[in-house]
Amino acid sequence: MSEPVPSITSAPEPLAVDQARRTRSYLIQMSIRVVCIIGAVLVDGWIRWALVAAAVVLPYSAVLIANAGRDHTTHDTSPVTPQAAPMLEELPEDAPPAARQGGQGGPADDRPDDKGTDDGTGRLSYGSGRVINHVDD
Repeated sequence: MSEPVPSITSAPEPLAVDQARRTRSYLIQMSIRVVCIIGAVLVDGWIRWALVAAAVVLPYSAVLIANAGRDHTTHDTSPVTPQAAPMLEELPEDAPPAARQGGQGGPADDRPDDKGTDDGTGRLSYGSGRVINHVDD
């Protein structure tokens, strides 16, 4: 199954376009605030207090709206169905016996005269186990 190819229409808008949109929105709201302040000076009565209230609330809402950009991402939360592992094939008849029994299949497994010794873990060890120290110059 192949991965879905993203469509160009699903790409987010460029950062410059997003910033210009948010700046325009902020300036429009601040212009409305200036009109509210001027209107509060010119009119009288309950309209004055409504314009004052709008002039006080508009900066807070303008900042919230201007800072709410680029947060419109959605994430795919659908569950992932694991794919089944491929079936193992049977070994051919001419495979070495160590490969059939799950051994390492190394050169020591092919020696019929050296049966190996049990090291206590159920594995056979071959050879003397001699380690040669080698130092590079």
